[in-house]
Amino acid sequence: MTNSSEQTARSATPLATLNVTTAGAYERLRLLQTAKTIAMVGLSADPMRPSHFAAIYMQSEGYVIIPVNPRLVGQQILGQTVYGSLLDIPKDRKIDIVDVFRKPEDVPAVLDDALEIGAPVFWMQLGIVNEDAAARARAAGMDVVINRCVKIEHARFFGGLNLVGMNTGVITSRRSIG
Repeated sequence: MTNSSEQTARSATPLATLNVTTAGAYERLRLLQTAKTIAMVGLSADPMRPSHFAAIYMQSEGYVIIPVNPRLVGQQILGQTVYGSLLDIPKDRKIDIVDVFRKPEDVPAVLDDALEIGAPVFWMQLGIVNEDAAARARAAGMDVVINRCVKIEHARFFGGLNLVGMNTGVITSRRSIG
């Protein structure tokens, strides 16, 4: 039996976020260990945006980041040329992960492009859930991650998490004050 506050919280939760089927922890770890190149669809040039912060972190961890943003085609983000779509990325650049920073309703079109370029992993960022697209991707043989941040997952597995989301290199159980 649930109390009324639990029931209210459950009913306020969007249905799309309930029962989300995503790759398990070991699978996400394997994907991050084997990937080298991430195409970030919806990557922003604004350093205050989550996509930009995730890209900086992943680039600092040795991943090649390929920015995809139709409004910034030809410009540079983090020293990399921005492409308008996944289909515009040169064919000789192997994409290991397509990381999506777009609204859930935009995901199917991004998936179509990811399938066309033969990307093996389709990753929907934190807050992005599209189960229909995920099912299509799985049916096509892709690994699928839903509603997870690539930066947070990497930091979780490789020791880069702390209160502000960056690895300070300090190992302690006490928080410093001041």
